[in-house]
Parts: sequence; structure tokens; C-alpha cells
Amino acid sequence: MMELNTDLRDFFGGKDTFDGILNAKGKIFRKHKNRKTLYIKKDGKGYFLKIHRRAGWREIFKNLLSLQWPVLTAGNELRAIRRLEELRIETMKVAGFGQRGLPPAWLESFIITEELENTVSLEEFSRDWEKNPPDFSLKLNVIRKVAEIARCLHKNGINHRDFYICHFLIDLKSLEENNGLNIYLIDLHRVQMRRRTPERWVIKDLAGLFFSSMDIGITKRDLFRFMKAYSGKPLRSILKGEAGFWLRVSDRAVSLYKKNAASQY
Repeated sequence: MMELNTDLRDFFGGKDTFDGILNAKGKIFRKHKNRKTLYIKKDGKGYFLKIHRRAGWREIFKNLLSLQWPVLTAGNELRAIRRLEELRIETMKVAGFGQRGLPPAWLESFIITEELENTVSLEEFSRDWEKNPPDFSLKLNVIRKVAEIARCLHKNGINHRDFYICHFLIDLKSLEENNGLNIYLIDLHRVQMRRRTPERWVIKDLAGLFFSSMDIGITKRDLFRFMKAYSGKPLRSILKGEAGFWLRVSDRAVSLYKKNAASQY
């Protein structure tokens, strides 16, 4: 199966489009085992092309022995994007998708998403906050918006698995035009979707978010603001009834921070 915008079909070579896409040339944005992400341009418009090559049984068994199921196709990311669209969480826009081969070991697939122009990652956007604190209302809006996204995901049986501030993109144009705050959630290829999100995966997501925020000047009050926006409850109620949950989130975030710091040396 394959879906592709007409202009991109011509760009990749017409009849043999699937092979043309798998062998496309572009700026390598990311490469990992059987996955590769390229940045390409067509008529001045940017796209990200993520290619999944055949994983093979060896890679599958290797992951299973580690009690993990590998990401084998771009189909999971496509489904995640469609689900986030249903939930009105801003994310990437799909320009093309294709999949062929026998599951699970011999599948090949791709997904193409439009470049989100005039955006910057929250990690970069907040890099100087510790030394140069932002306007309070802006910081508060960012905290609330991120908390609302997290709450919506987890309430609807979704967990991200790579829930770091680098995967939130701030729409700079919306800020410049004073049209509110738009934040896009990206990098969805490892997203899990169920009827209900298990608590351990909720904790993993929130811990990743807190861990990746530790060096941007986030205060204890900021954490309380996040907890209130995420839980939709007064702080007193949270500290009384959910203290154990948030302590586990904190412990895991601190553990991640220490592990990351140790790996730098």
C-alpha cells in the first residue's frame, strides 16, 4: 500500500516510486540500525522522510530477549499521528506513507511529514531560562500547555516513550503574532496506544519530561504548577492523595539525570 501527494510522486520518479523513496538522497537527519531519517526539499518546501528497512529475524529475536518489541514499520507513527489529530494535539502533517513485504521480519516502509516551519524545540527555546528567566506569563503558558498535552495523551491510553522537551516544538510565528501558544509534539514512532495507559508508562513519560527540564531553571513552584495542570486538581489534594505517585516520578527523573551525567565522563 502507498499514499503520496501528487507532487511528491513526480519528485521520486513516477512508476517505481516506492523504490525511489527507499533510495532517496537527502540530508541525513538521523540514522539508527534499520531506520533512517532524511531531510528533503521540493519546490522550496521541506519534508522529513523516515525509512524503515527490513529488520530481519535476528534483530527481532535480539529485542525479544531484552523483553522489548522492536519498531518494525512506519505504520505505528502514522497511526499515532492520526490519533493525535483526533485528540486535537498539534503534531506533524503526513505527506506520504507506504508499506510492503511480509510481516514481521521482511517489512519495508516509509513515512513523509511536512517540515514544521518557524518552529524551535522547547529544549532550545528554554536553553537560557536559568540565566535569563522568560516572561512569567510565557513560562506559565508553556508549563500549562505541555501539562495539558501530557494529560490528554495519558487519559486516552497513549504514552510517548521518548517524552523529552526536545520533542515539543514551539511555533514562533504564533508568539510573534500574539495568537496564543502553539506547541507540536513530534517523534512518535515509539508511541504506544491502548485503552488505558499503565501507570509505569505514565511515570516513565513524566520522568523523562522532568529529567529533560532540570537544567532550564524550573523551580519547585513550576513543578507544582505542572502537577496542578496535569491532574486538574488543587495542590493540597494532589499532595494528600497522589504524593506517592509524584515521588516515583521524581525518583525516576533524578535517576535518569544522574545516569546521563555519568555517561558524560
